[in-house]
Amino acid sequence: MDSIMVVPIGSVSTGHLLAVTAGISESFSMPVVRETSSRIDPAFAFDPSRNQYYSTLLLSSLVRMFSSHRGKILAVTEEDLYIPVLTYVFGEAQLDGIAAIISTYRLDDTLYGLPANPGRFEERMIKEAVHELGHAFGLVHCRDFNCVMHSSSGVEEVDLKPASFCAQCANTLQPPFAS
Repeated sequence: MDSIMVVPIGSVSTGHLLAVTAGISESFSMPVVRETSSRIDPAFAFDPSRNQYYSTLLLSSLVRMFSSHRGKILAVTEEDLYIPVLTYVFGEAQLDGIAAIISTYRLDDTLYGLPANPGRFEERMIKEAVHELGHAFGLVHCRDFNCVMHSSSGVEEVDLKPASFCAQCANTLQPPFAS
């Protein structure tokens, strides 16, 4: 049976992986498993001129490493990610592909000089995980502000949207992918 595999890249707290795993289990009607046998070192994707990691290279590596996996792959990293045309990204996915990645780096209030808020941080991680997996399942950005597939260019926009799909996106997913 197809599943969603959650894979850590670099050092990722077990608590964060558990939160993401639980959150996506509620959004997708398929098994979610954590890959615990290996951790991927992201050093090969580091760009010293930006002091960030190129997410597209990490996605390519995931596809090669887990080519025999049936289903989707969601990588979670604490590293700051970018693509060349943007200053940073919360995540990236292969549209209608097998791999997606999220970064927790810019989802943490302490980055912005605010006190830690573990509940809000967990909500942000789950929203971004569901969003990127939505892309992997073929969904594009949604115009509905009340849909997890709405594009977010700042963490404030992540906070405003729900962790769920609007009716149109949910219909597009259809079971067995959406619950």
